[in-house]
Amino acid sequence: MINFQYTRATDIPDAIRQIAADPAAKFIAGGTNLIDLMKDDVERPSRLIDISRLPLKTIEETPGGGVLIGALVPNSDLAYHPLIEQRYPLLSNSILSGASQQLRNMASTGGNLLQRTRCSYFYDTVTPCNKREPGSGCSAINGINRGHAILGTSEACIATHPSDMCVVLAALEAKVHVAGPAGSRVIPFADFHRLPGDTPHLDTNLHKHEIVTGVELPKKGFETNYSYLKIRDRLSYAFALTSVAAALELDGDTIKDARLAVGGVAHKPWRDTAAEAGLIGQRVQQAAFIDASNLLLREAKGYSHNAFKVGLAHRAIVRTLSQAARATPQSQSVKTIR
Repeated sequence: MINFQYTRATDIPDAIRQIAADPAAKFIAGGTNLIDLMKDDVERPSRLIDISRLPLKTIEETPGGGVLIGALVPNSDLAYHPLIEQRYPLLSNSILSGASQQLRNMASTGGNLLQRTRCSYFYDTVTPCNKREPGSGCSAINGINRGHAILGTSEACIATHPSDMCVVLAALEAKVHVAGPAGSRVIPFADFHRLPGDTPHLDTNLHKHEIVTGVELPKKGFETNYSYLKIRDRLSYAFALTSVAAALELDGDTIKDARLAVGGVAHKPWRDTAAEAGLIGQRVQQAAFIDASNLLLREAKGYSHNAFKVGLAHRAIVRTLSQAARATPQSQSVKTIR
């Protein structure tokens, strides 16, 4: 056990002041990821700043017809909230496909966005990892990389983002509300997470000492034609080999609008607006879904142990779009058969 100090923030400005005064400190809310990282000696904060009592636990409608979710709303509360179940069922389904009930009870909305990769080399402090120790190398590229990325990779990192919820937030075009020493700002979800490039230790585009205060959903929730499919090695308590969030707006059998995002394949939730645009105006048919999948995966690259994920993602995309078109969302996650 490492030594660290513990303090509690009284409000958002106090939280910002405390983190700015101690660059080695970390915010803690539910702690479902941070505590594991501390146990494995990956994170060694000098101080934990408890933000769990800040007034960020509400879910309320916005003047524009959307919904603003406080950063400290527990995942379970969010998934079962009437507004989310009725207007954004795709989001509810994705949350319920992740972790266990106990973890969802503790995990916060903001923390879900900020969780770190589950790459085994990141957690193994005796192996080189550019995300943990910049410049040391990436052990996964020539190592055991079965669960690693096939899109947006770099020579520095092939880790994936582990969140289910974030895949849907990317598809829905959510916005992230943050506050910091320079004031408040709103970040489009597509710009919140980063690809690894040559700085894989930077997961997000948060500025120094900023705190996530909320997530805003747009008015359109695609509450009829949607599906979230998660494929993993076992049906519970496992991260996705690949996951797909698909949402369609139909006019008869013609696609008026489409959203498509994939998880478990990149350093951030992978949304391709070109693949979505290719669906608009098309008739609901498998050929259109195959074309969209091919377009989204056009730059996919497998490694020694995960080349199978390219084909797996392709089939998952076609299946999820088909389910969304039929308004028959996936009722549970799917496990792989080895």
